[in-house]
Amino acid sequence: MTDDVFPDRNMEHLDKLAWVIEDQGWVADPVEADAGPPPRPGYTYTIGFETAFDRPEVVIFGLQAVAARGLLGMIADQHRGGVVLPVDGVFVGLLESDLPCALLTVDLAVHAARFPDASAFHAGRGVGADRWRMLQFVWPDRNGRLPWDQDYDPRLRVAQPVIGT
Repeated sequence: MTDDVFPDRNMEHLDKLAWVIEDQGWVADPVEADAGPPPRPGYTYTIGFETAFDRPEVVIFGLQAVAARGLLGMIADQHRGGVVLPVDGVFVGLLESDLPCALLTVDLAVHAARFPDASAFHAGRGVGADRWRMLQFVWPDRNGRLPWDQDYDPRLRVAQPVIGT
């Protein structure tokens, strides 16, 4: 009899997420793009920022999961270091070359269905949809423009919908 090198092989998805959160404090949960109709971009969101840092969960649209995970890790590092990132406004200093970005409040009364694993995780801890929070991280195009800027790359509008306010 040999030890299984993949002990999580037969775990349910939510149990795997809970295991990673218990081990690392939070997890990045990717959602694949859907060609539609209507088309839906892929996105990645955190589960565990609320419990690990008492900060809102964060979603990033339109980036490959590994790139989104890297950015979410940078945000987690800021939280871990006690830095309070600005919310509902543009800021610089997180991304290289002082590129602008934003963290926008997401209305979970409208968008909670996009985050079923976060809803299930928080509900499993007795936290209803009205008690946990979500922010959208908005990233710039290669010219440093954000989706609401006039010269923003139009090819990215479908990839990065703005659901935050």
